[in-house]
Amino acid sequence: MDKQVKTYVESHLPIVDKWVVEMEDQAKKGHIPIMDPIGMNFLLQLIRLNKPQQILEIGTAIGYSALRMLEANPNGQIVTIERDDVRYNQAIENINRQKKHNSIKVIHGDALEEISKLNENGDRFDCIFIDAAKGQYQRFFELASPLLTNNGFIVTDNVLFRGYVAEDNFEHPRYKKMVEKIKTFNNWLHNHPDYVTTIFPIGDGVAVSYKK
Repeated sequence: MDKQVKTYVESHLPIVDKWVVEMEDQAKKGHIPIMDPIGMNFLLQLIRLNKPQQILEIGTAIGYSALRMLEANPNGQIVTIERDDVRYNQAIENINRQKKHNSIKVIHGDALEEISKLNENGDRFDCIFIDAAKGQYQRFFELASPLLTNNGFIVTDNVLFRGYVAEDNFEHPRYKKMVEKIKTFNNWLHNHPDYVTTIFPIGDGVAVSYKK
């Protein structure tokens, strides 16, 4: 997105509560990646429109996205998974501070293992939000897909990865393998027989996959 357009759009985003600003500052100071404001508001609008009652989030971080999603649908229930010890504890603290522990359940563990457990338990979700290790996106999607209700949708963040996926001969040694994995995931998702997917050039790229 053009920088001037991005600034204009951001200036027209809804005003947020003080706790949102405080959590965004916490993420910035701790160098913790959270969804950018435009992408976050896009996700929140999807939730307002569809009103999913059960949401699964893969990648809790400090609990920012979970709390924002609950804000968009206060009647919903969210299950979110985080493997990092420090971030898990930060998320618990932030969720408790907002007194939302009855609506948000944080699971401490590896998402690849925990998603399988949810499947074994027969849990089902109307919306799944994937925002964790990008190299595992396809595996997360495959494991989580059976958990999705009919007419549910899956949102995946960071699918444009700074725009690098659009470069034909991307050779940056630090990001080359990651870019290749995301490209492979995007192509796999585009051709998935059970989903209709659109990638929106918002934030770092947001894919919305609707279950047929």
